[in-house]
Amino acid sequence: MKPLRIRQWMVIGMLIVLILPRLSYEIPGLFDRYVLENSKYSRQQTAMNDLMREVGESDVARWSDPAWQAGIEKTIAASHSGIVLFDTDGHEYYRFNSSGSKSTAERELIVMEQGQLRGKALFYAPKQTSELATAFAIFAGIFAILFIGFQMGRVVVKPLEAMSAAARRIADGDLDFELPASTVMEVTDVRAAFQAMGKGLQESLIRQSELEEERRFFISSIAHDLRTPLFALRGFLTRLERGDNPEKAARYAAICSKKADQLERLVSDLFSYGQMSSLEQLLRPLPLDIGSLFEDIVADFLPQARDKNINLTYEAPLENRELQGDAHLLRRAIGNLIDNALRYTPANGNITIRLRMEKTRAHFTVEDSGPGIPDQQLSHIFDAFYRGDDSRNPANGGTGLGLTIARRIIRAHNGDLIAENHSQGGAIFTGWIK
Repeated sequence: MKPLRIRQWMVIGMLIVLILPRLSYEIPGLFDRYVLENSKYSRQQTAMNDLMREVGESDVARWSDPAWQAGIEKTIAASHSGIVLFDTDGHEYYRFNSSGSKSTAERELIVMEQGQLRGKALFYAPKQTSELATAFAIFAGIFAILFIGFQMGRVVVKPLEAMSAAARRIADGDLDFELPASTVMEVTDVRAAFQAMGKGLQESLIRQSELEEERRFFISSIAHDLRTPLFALRGFLTRLERGDNPEKAARYAAICSKKADQLERLVSDLFSYGQMSSLEQLLRPLPLDIGSLFEDIVADFLPQARDKNINLTYEAPLENRELQGDAHLLRRAIGNLIDNALRYTPANGNITIRLRMEKTRAHFTVEDSGPGIPDQQLSHIFDAFYRGDDSRNPANGGTGLGLTIARRIIRAHNGDLIAENHSQGGAIFTGWIK
């Protein structure tokens, strides 16, 4: 049932209270009149018909005869009705009501002789009063009041009590509650707002819990990833202090430089990852030529690919198209994908970057000929510091944050980034931006 406003329900309730008792009062009379053929009403109507026939067949001159009046009074008493007789001038000269009769004029008899008015008679039918009808009306009134009270409790009071209980549960930290439905629009609106608030609080608490868990994991991962190169640095620096062999000193210095580079890269990625939490504030979308941007990014990695003897190719359509985006962030995201492919592609391998333009978005893929991604890691490949991801192995130069950063940037551009394995080996990263 469509919810109604509380004013409409009040009008409906008032109509029920006013109409139902009145209808109930008439039910016994209607039942007596139309259902029971030998009812009191039928007998009274028959007696009145007999009375009218007797008066109409009598000479008007006899209406004033006491003997005639005494006889007619017996018939009147039998019908529990009444009669009033008028002369030709309309003056009343006889009236009789049966004992205790509460009657109203129902029928009229006019006597004419040779076109002249000789007299007029009014016949009074008894009112159909009944103790049963009164009882019906009282019962209907009580029922109407109780029914309206029950409905008000069901659609107004009960939902409000449930909301009050839910508010106390929220105060105690319990957000798992259900509120009963209502057909009152105002209560329905409050219920919807209350449920939306509860759902929002629940999502907020879940998100807060996830962020807290991520924060703890983030801190422990930072400590782990910083500790390893720092310990190595300290060890090799100690050897440099104590050693006097120039060859070993040069080798130790090279190792220390490599560890310092790892630390620098880790700190840089950590800084970028921290900024991704407020990416909406960092994003500065401007019109950009997406084809030229990809071409510049690929060109930046060509020297590194040649050093590793890797064939890096770029395929793109001839036409260029402008999109709204942050060139700096997109360069970081695509660069992370190419850098990841370079680290996993062996010498003499291939990396292919493809770009194609669709109706409302730019679609790209970064495909390599490396070992691919283990199936059990595909669903976690974009998680920050995922332990199963070998990209965090210092030997590979990874920090476990590059893919996470790339996906967040792509999603900030109303797109997405997915990872899968090529049927012939190697990983494929597919993304799109709008």
